[in-house]
Order: sequence, then C-alpha cells, then structure tokens
Amino acid sequence: MTTADGRRAADGDPKPDGDPASDRAAPADTAPADTAPVDTVAAVVRQWEMVRPDLDTGPMEVIGRVNRCAALLQQAEDAPLRRAGLTRPEFDVLGTLRRTGHELTPSEIARETFSSGAAVTKRLKQLTERGLVERRGDTRDRRVAHVRLTDEGRDLVDGVLPDQLAYETRVLSGIDRERQHELARLLGELLGQLEGRLRLPRA
Repeated sequence: MTTADGRRAADGDPKPDGDPASDRAAPADTAPADTAPVDTVAAVVRQWEMVRPDLDTGPMEVIGRVNRCAALLQQAEDAPLRRAGLTRPEFDVLGTLRRTGHELTPSEIARETFSSGAAVTKRLKQLTERGLVERRGDTRDRRVAHVRLTDEGRDLVDGVLPDQLAYETRVLSGIDRERQHELARLLGELLGQLEGRLRLPRA
C-alpha cells in the first residue's frame, strides 16, 4: 500500500522499480529541495496563512522580502560610505553629478535620485558646507541654481566607489553570479512597472 504522495507505507516494503532514492531514511532535519526559504517573511506568511487561510499571501512573499532586505541594508549601513562620512542619499547626489558629467539643477537631481526637493536642498547644503559641491546662479533666472562637483567631491566619489562596489559584492556573495543576473532582471521588471504605474510620492 502507498501513501497519498506515492511513498511506501512501511519501511520494509521494497522501493518501486527505477526509484533512485536510497533505502536509508533521510535525516529528520533535511528539508526537501523545493522547500520555501526560511526567513522572517516566511514565518510571517505562515502565521497569516494560519489565521486567514482564505487570503492569497503570495504578494507578501515578494514585497515583504524586498522591504525586509531594504531595511536590513539600511540598518547595516554602507561601510565604505560610513568611513567617508557620507550617508547613502548624500552619495547618491554626488554619484549622480559624477556619472552625468555635467551640472544639474536641484530639481534634476531630485528626479535622478527619486527624492523630494526639500530632501535634496538639505543634502546639497550639507555637501556644500563640506566643499564637495558648489552652486552657481543661472544668468537668466536667479531662482535657478546649477550644481556641480568640486575637485574634492570628484576625488571622493572616485575613491569611495571601488570600495563600495567591493562591499556590495561581498553582500551578494552568497548568490552565484547567474542568479544575481536573474534577480537583477526580475527586480528591474518590477521597478519598471512601479515607476510606470504607481507614481508613488517621493521620499
């Protein structure tokens, strides 16, 4: 007699012909290959499934993990940036000016970094005080400012970026390169949909 999943009911029964499994029982703590990841979100999902089995918690498994990963990365901080005395948002401003290679207005920086105008104004003030960026007024419209990196700001970005990339490589080292590419593709697909449809307010 067999169980519902096709296994022999008794250990002494012979295996079906062609069954590649060994005769030894698997250790009790060995999880099947297709077992869902064991993490905080998995535990949360299981709890919701127990109290609200009528709900589809699938979206939570994606969104919850994205949010949790983001929170953990923010809590851990970015070690090379911290040593340079920079926050991630400040580095995003400097990096935007470096990679575009030309002056930008605060509103353009806000769009590039997906930040509010008030947040960018605060960051620019701090970076200007440190001598990393400088502003000049527009000759035609005094309400508009143009921001560019100073030599010190450019040198800081160029010095920190290799260390930051090496740090992020270590963070992802538990996932092989092929799966990293697949994860990046899937996240890019999700991000593209969110940017195109939700139009969420900027932080």
